[in-house]
Amino acid sequence: MSQTYESVTVETTGHVAQVTLIGPGKGNAMGPAFWAELPTVFAALDADPQVRAIVLTGSGRNFSYGLDLLAMGGSLSGVIGEGGTGGSAAARMEFHRMLQGMQGAISAVADARTPTVAAVHGWCIGGGVDLISAVDVRYASADAKFSVREVKLAMVADVGSLARLPLILTDGHLRELALTGKDIDAARAEKIGLVNDVYDDAEACLAAAHATASEIAANPPLTVAGVKDVLDQQRIDRVSASLRYVAAWNSAFLPSKDLVEGISATMAKRPPEFTGE
Repeated sequence: MSQTYESVTVETTGHVAQVTLIGPGKGNAMGPAFWAELPTVFAALDADPQVRAIVLTGSGRNFSYGLDLLAMGGSLSGVIGEGGTGGSAAARMEFHRMLQGMQGAISAVADARTPTVAAVHGWCIGGGVDLISAVDVRYASADAKFSVREVKLAMVADVGSLARLPLILTDGHLRELALTGKDIDAARAEKIGLVNDVYDDAEACLAAAHATASEIAANPPLTVAGVKDVLDQQRIDRVSASLRYVAAWNSAFLPSKDLVEGISATMAKRPPEFTGE
C-alpha cells in the first residue's frame, strides 16, 4: 500500500499488515484525520487479497489518548451552544451526522473481513477503548492502562464501547468501568477479559500480536473469512441498534453545563465540579 496518511502508517510483511496510530495529536489522539482516514485504510487492506491479518498498535509511549479534544472542539461547539444550553436543531442534526461518521470509522475495523489483532501499550483511553473493542484479539503490555473515561467529561461514550464491550465483558465489569470512568491496569484488564494476554513490554506485546496474526494468516483465507463472518453475524444487529440509539441520545442530550465544565476541567487539569445541569 503506497498511499500515505496523516493519522496512521501502514506496513505489510508477507500476509500481515501493521496499522500504527501516529496522531498527529499528542498520545496518538484521534482528530479529524483519524476519523476520515480509518475507513479508507481498512477498506484498502480488506480489498487486498495478500493481506490475511492486521495488527493494530500505537506509536511512541501510548496506544491512544482517545478523542483529540483540541482538534475536535470546533465540531462540538455548535451542538453545545452558549454555556452548554444546546445549539440549534440544524447544529444538532449536523452533530448527529458527524457522530454517525465517527461510529462508521470504528465499524470499518469491526466489519472488516480481515481478522485484526491489537497490541496495546501505555494509555488506551476513551476512543482508544472504542477502537480495541472493534478488533478480534487484544493483547497488552504490562504498562498498559485502560479507561472508558467519557463519563468524567459528562459524555455518554458513543462511538462503540457501550455497543461492543457488552459482548466482551460481563455486565458488572462493564458498568463499573463506564459509570466510574476509572483507570485499570493491564493485569485487571486481563482478569476481566478485556485483553487476552499481558506481556512484559511493548516490544513483546507487538511480537505476540504478529505471531498470532501470522498464525491466522497461515490458515485457509476463505475459511478464516467464513469463521469471522459467522461470528460477526451474531452481533451486527445488536451493535447497530445500540449505535443508532446512542447517536440519537447524544444529539439530544449531550449539551449541558456539566459538559462545558468537564471539558474545561480537563483542559485546565483540575477536578471538575458537576451540578447536574
